[in-house]
Amino acid sequence: MEKPILVVLAAGMGSRYGGLKQIDSFTPQGDTIIDFSIYDALQAGFGKFVFIIRKSFEKEFKEIFNKKLEGKAEVDYVYQELDCVPEAYVNPERTKPWGTGHALLMAKDAVKENFAIINADDFYSKEAFESMAKALMETDKTSYEFKTMAYLLKNTVSDHGYVSRGECQVDENGFLVDVTERTHIEKINGTLKRKNDAGEFIDIDPETVVSMNFWGFTPKCFEFGEALFLNFLEENKENLKAEFYLPTIVNEILKSGKARVEVLKSDAKWFGVTYQEDKAIVQKAIGALKAANVYPENLW
Repeated sequence: MEKPILVVLAAGMGSRYGGLKQIDSFTPQGDTIIDFSIYDALQAGFGKFVFIIRKSFEKEFKEIFNKKLEGKAEVDYVYQELDCVPEAYVNPERTKPWGTGHALLMAKDAVKENFAIINADDFYSKEAFESMAKALMETDKTSYEFKTMAYLLKNTVSDHGYVSRGECQVDENGFLVDVTERTHIEKINGTLKRKNDAGEFIDIDPETVVSMNFWGFTPKCFEFGEALFLNFLEENKENLKAEFYLPTIVNEILKSGKARVEVLKSDAKWFGVTYQEDKAIVQKAIGALKAANVYPENLW
């Protein structure tokens, strides 16, 4: 049974956070949020880690993670840069990365086994990694059987501003029907609201099942993304802020009828950093987990 790979989306700019949250530390021991995902993934049976980063912080990133993973797992780095697109679509005015779907495509050559993909700045929980690792190890890597780890919206929001989440529709057999990227969900006067296409706030059910970009794929997933991305580039060549999201690829997978996505559920309460104000909450939550011996004081 091949060990699955963990791909970490870590090329974001952290504009709302005000810095590189991927390598910010949240404990007296200097742990990043990624450290907990790596620790949980190693315990769950993942055997290789692929970090999607930018060249501008390659040195700092490698200094932090190479030493920790030496002798424990294989490590690879791939780069998501603004010019990692066909030359006709390179625009010197663009400053925003091309999005999570583009990042996934960057990992193609580094990923030859079943793999999970996660955000660098989200804490997913030990149980979620165990569940995903087991599912991936039981899946034929030549199949079109994919997975997603789903959470309840009420467990995944920040008290300090808006978040993006993938709203999931799930059928009675526990398979994904559709995922819609909701780019602005916010708690307003204690009620969860999302912006619709007209920019108006409307209510969204706190029990909504959402994706936190924790997907499980076989290498077959890359068949769906490349042509889709070229179409996206053609349609958005004048739009400097357009992003190609992972759920766009997933919906194409679903539409094809060739593949299906099983929804794995987690009751965990998410924590992560979107805003600088989230940092104290994350520090407190991690401190409580270490105090309860869920994690050792020194992960490494």
